[in-house]
Amino acid sequence: MCALVLFVAGCVPVVPPDALSLQPEALALRRLQTRRFDTGDEKEILRATLGVLQDLGFEIDESETKLGVLVGSKDRDATDAVQITGRIVIGILGGEDFPIDRNQKIRVSLVTRVVSPRESVVRVTFQRTVWDDRGNISRAESLEDPELYQEFFSKLSKSLFLEAHDI
Repeated sequence: MCALVLFVAGCVPVVPPDALSLQPEALALRRLQTRRFDTGDEKEILRATLGVLQDLGFEIDESETKLGVLVGSKDRDATDAVQITGRIVIGILGGEDFPIDRNQKIRVSLVTRVVSPRESVVRVTFQRTVWDDRGNISRAESLEDPELYQEFFSKLSKSLFLEAHDI
């Protein structure tokens, strides 16, 4: 019986000591995706965010304002001229037909958190899924372009300013 207990105890996986530590890349990405704003009015932030997302062409798929969460998406063309050219050249040379990207869905997830009566934190993430012309997913990725996040937060800052001053 004792041997059985020792055998079963030996089967328990050991968690590496750094399993729950964040990598430097993750911290840098979080900084890129997060901004602080000088308002504790979460509803004001969500209204401004909703307007910015709609201006950027997103439809709101889910919202839970009590939790400060918005999720939106937009469909876009993903056709790439390089892929089309490659398909034509390979076809002329008698090669096999291969799939090319056709459409994509870009998703945005946003979470707000009030940290004090005069300050809130907003974190936004963008992802995309790309389908080829055969209906298969060719790519699913997180969008990490700093310009994308800078543009979003710049528009959100302007929107909050305009709302705060009733302009």
